[in-house]
Amino acid sequence: MLDMSKNIRDDIQLVEVKNNWSWFRKILAFSGPGYLVAVGYMDPGNWATDLAGGSMFGYQLLSVILLSSLIAILLQHLAAKLGIVTGKDLAQASRDYYPKKYRIVLWLLAEVAIIACDLAEVIGSAIALQLLFKIPILIGVLITSLDVFLLLFLQSKGIKYLEALIISLIALIVSCFAIEIFLSRPDMFSIIGSLLPSSRIITDQSMLYIAIGILGATVMPHNLYLHSSLVQARKITGAKNPKNEAIKYATIDSTIALFIATFVNGAILILAAAVFHKNGLHEVAEIQEAYRLLSPLLGTGLAGTLFALALLASGHNSTVTGTMAGQIIMEGFIDLRLKPWQRRLITRLLAITPAIFVILMFGDQFLGKLLVLSQVVLSLQLPFAVIPLVHFTNKREIMGRFVNPLAIKLFASFAAFSITGLNTWMLYSIIK
Repeated sequence: MLDMSKNIRDDIQLVEVKNNWSWFRKILAFSGPGYLVAVGYMDPGNWATDLAGGSMFGYQLLSVILLSSLIAILLQHLAAKLGIVTGKDLAQASRDYYPKKYRIVLWLLAEVAIIACDLAEVIGSAIALQLLFKIPILIGVLITSLDVFLLLFLQSKGIKYLEALIISLIALIVSCFAIEIFLSRPDMFSIIGSLLPSSRIITDQSMLYIAIGILGATVMPHNLYLHSSLVQARKITGAKNPKNEAIKYATIDSTIALFIATFVNGAILILAAAVFHKNGLHEVAEIQEAYRLLSPLLGTGLAGTLFALALLASGHNSTVTGTMAGQIIMEGFIDLRLKPWQRRLITRLLAITPAIFVILMFGDQFLGKLLVLSQVVLSLQLPFAVIPLVHFTNKREIMGRFVNPLAIKLFASFAAFSITGLNTWMLYSIIK
């Protein structure tokens, strides 16, 4: 029996999975953690880079979205495996296997990343409320803080209720973009051809910059902490090799969810290519500008409404999972247990404070720069989550017979250092 009830957080209830169930029923039982993770890959922070890539270069950067998603699938598989095999999430493993001075630094960096991530989601949700209901940005920022109470209510009912909300909102996002793609009538042959990388991505400096931005915005550091904890909420009974089974079904769950996230990111870029790039509008990167242009270019007011509705669902989803990740990180790194409402209130206050300050001091027009800054902070923190994850899963002393095979070791190490190098280069390009 795979019993991890002593290791997962107290407020995440176990879901029992019986080994004699059919494979389909097992997949359904394991579905949930992957979707909570996937929302971080389609959050408002990704929208700007996808919009810019599509409007500037058409469909050509679809290959970068696909490659980024494949890397994300691998890293989330490793996060799930770490949690299932060791019974520890990434934060707990860092606490147990690294010296105190290193884990304190890792914890502080992770907390900053959580705040930066939550900030992006708060801004995205507030912009969506303004676009849909003409609510002032400042009021929208305050309204977004209320979803903390919804999260607490759902989690008190059980993890499956929370997962059901997240999956429902993802379905809404996918439906909105499916309709948008139908309305925009993209060039399907160009889409298929762009799934293979072009040498121009490397030789064209402006295209390379956007490509690195897409890579940097895709892999979210807090998702690695979150996934390695949430997968422990499933318990398999009656299996001969319960950990093997759990890893298999957890990986299926996250892979399916991340392919859905790939569709959403790809849809944003395709929409920008089919509507903006095709009409000679090559510098559309702001969410508000995209909203204003969609309806007149597509000839229907439904286009802008669907775009804003998807943004609202995306922002709300991401704020929910971001605050969950914040609780996991604090408890994992320093074993400090706060009541769920206290932890989430702290995280949300730290996120909305800079947004409110910028709005009061400079107005709404500076929120775009604040959104970019949040993505830069996330890029800085990313190596400090990816490298420990790869390090732990590569060590036989920690993983035993579940240690990464040689091929996975090489590819995961290459991915970790490539992401680190690309994000460092992007950061240098921004500040130089």
